[in-house]
Amino acid sequence: MKAIAYHHSLPITDADSLLDIELPTPVATGRDLLVAVHAISVNPVDTKVRKNRQPKEGQPEVLGWDAAGVVTAVGPDASLFKVGDKVWYAGAINRPGSNSEFQLVDERIVGHMPASLDFSAAAALPLTAITAWELLFERLQISRDKNLTGKSLLVIGAAGGVGSVLVQLARQLTGVTIIGTASRADTSAWVKELGAHHVIDHSQPLAAEITRLGLPPVDYVISLNQTDSHFDQIVELIAPQGKFALIDDPEHIDVRKFKGKSVSLHWELMFTRSLFQTPDMIKQHALLNELAQLVDAGTIKTTVAEHFGAINAANLKRAHAVLESNTAKGKIVLQGF
Repeated sequence: MKAIAYHHSLPITDADSLLDIELPTPVATGRDLLVAVHAISVNPVDTKVRKNRQPKEGQPEVLGWDAAGVVTAVGPDASLFKVGDKVWYAGAINRPGSNSEFQLVDERIVGHMPASLDFSAAAALPLTAITAWELLFERLQISRDKNLTGKSLLVIGAAGGVGSVLVQLARQLTGVTIIGTASRADTSAWVKELGAHHVIDHSQPLAAEITRLGLPPVDYVISLNQTDSHFDQIVELIAPQGKFALIDDPEHIDVRKFKGKSVSLHWELMFTRSLFQTPDMIKQHALLNELAQLVDAGTIKTTVAEHFGAINAANLKRAHAVLESNTAKGKIVLQGF
């Protein structure tokens, strides 16, 4: 099968940073599905793994943690899907990724693809949607009762992949007042269109921006990028007994600064369930199925921003370069080999 992989961790500008290669087609065992990958999207995790995970000798590393495709075989213990089903998923960080014609994935982290989307539009959503869902409803435990108003949520980096889904979920499924951050006119308009009640500029001091809008201290804060540079502002603007969640990897933050306000801190990594084979791993299957229903009902829309063409090394290099520039809006998708 065709695949895109790397043998050495290299800058994306290097000719060998990602390569078109051939690999044996894997065989489904246990609860695995063998999926013919039709479309993928690219996430910051792809660039982080490429830069930091050195492949073992003779074992090329295949990236990619977002896919939509068709089930071509099922393992003997699989019961949730059958051959021919259209599926979407993000996969597992400790297994070969979706940048290949065929991929093995545990059925417990796979959902039925929305009927209303094509493969590329579907591939844009799984990783970011799972992350956003787990942040809102599992880490911060925000109520899904739209009538429960009075609470506020600040989303730092709201125009990116996770933010683009998170703002929609928060607006459509909860009663919180949503404040998104963006620093350009186009990204500010995007965040507003997705459902944010207010948009502030994260290139300015955030606490002052909240005050400028006449808003009270914020109950929930989700930081999706550059947490270390915003941390002191978060400490200042968050409400006493507030909740703070993050997904990035800040170098140095002094969490002791939260003590005076009794603020709780919540990390989110959507790969935790698959990485540790947790007893509730199947929740991601249920989550993706519910998300598909929300998409088909028109409640949540796909977050595709750019289509980079076929799935090959040259186009994936372009996508990695855009993500590393930190200027992406929504998601980059690729389709077909």
